[in-house]
Amino acid sequence: MRIRIGLVLLALLGGCDNTTPPDKGFAGLGTEAVAFTPVVPGRVFSFPADHGAHEGFRIEWWYVTANLKDVEGWDFGVQWTLFRSALDAAPPASGWRNQTIWLGHAAVTSATVHHAAERYARGGVGQAGVRTTPFEAWIDDWRFGTQAAGPDPLADMQLQARGPRFSYDLRLTSSRPLVLQGNQGFSQKSEQGQASYYYSQPLFQAGGHLEIDGQRYQVSGPAWLDREWSSQPLTENQTGWDWFSLHLDKGEHVMLYRMRHKDGEPYLTGTWIDAQGQATTLAASQISLTPLDSAEVAGRPMPVSWSIRIPGKQFDITTRALNPNAWMNLRIPYWEGPVQLSGSHGGTGYLEMTGY
Repeated sequence: MRIRIGLVLLALLGGCDNTTPPDKGFAGLGTEAVAFTPVVPGRVFSFPADHGAHEGFRIEWWYVTANLKDVEGWDFGVQWTLFRSALDAAPPASGWRNQTIWLGHAAVTSATVHHAAERYARGGVGQAGVRTTPFEAWIDDWRFGTQAAGPDPLADMQLQARGPRFSYDLRLTSSRPLVLQGNQGFSQKSEQGQASYYYSQPLFQAGGHLEIDGQRYQVSGPAWLDREWSSQPLTENQTGWDWFSLHLDKGEHVMLYRMRHKDGEPYLTGTWIDAQGQATTLAASQISLTPLDSAEVAGRPMPVSWSIRIPGKQFDITTRALNPNAWMNLRIPYWEGPVQLSGSHGGTGYLEMTGY
């Protein structure tokens, strides 16, 4: 998903250092990053170390979405994201000389309301960061941290954020293994080889409460964590992406995305995750992803309904946005919100659309 970023937006944060990066690809993510560590196939992932920050890489994120219902059956969505952006490739300096910028995004969505907020922080002063023992990612009082006593910090997590008109406090639990996306965690984003390291925990169960405009709701439902880090995840020709993370009623999960180009066909790929958590990479030839209905959102047409077909899995669905107006009206704006599924499979999920 997740930008499903997944993959999102951080190169522009150099503006916090009074610089303006070139407009190459969406949010500058197509700019050259030769001084940073490249993403290459064959990495051996190590946990819990890889839950933490990766110095030497330019861009990184911890990205959580949840599809929730209250006791009366009303639907909600929650997003929590922490981004790390390195302004240069040198080892981080101490204190205010630190070259790391942190950005937090949080949002809640219902069928009628969408609220989003953002936070910024400089590295080196304790305002934001990630540690592995015990695991915690935070910016100000927004927190994604472990409650687990055992060796797997992601087995039991607490997720918290608040904005001017919303807040949430959720517990996320899972006893299932992580999913390495792409080729054993090497997730290609273009035919030219741009890529990220990418793993997910799509099998969280969430429960807790959220508050919207003074109204409190007890909620529960599935949640999804995406973890990625990279140094140049886009090409100059790529203008944005459409990213899905889907929870199916029968226990399977699907992640897929298309990277749109100024010229030529999009780059399309995905992952089918069976009910036991086993992942199979999907090639473009195995997927049909087609925008259907559009809505006018923030002065632009947005495709808020999609057809997704994976014939080899007898998968033929339509997704519709719970709230078409799920526009993240932040410094770097984009669309992100919960979707509902109909067709061969029921379920819920999240859609992120950037570059429109």
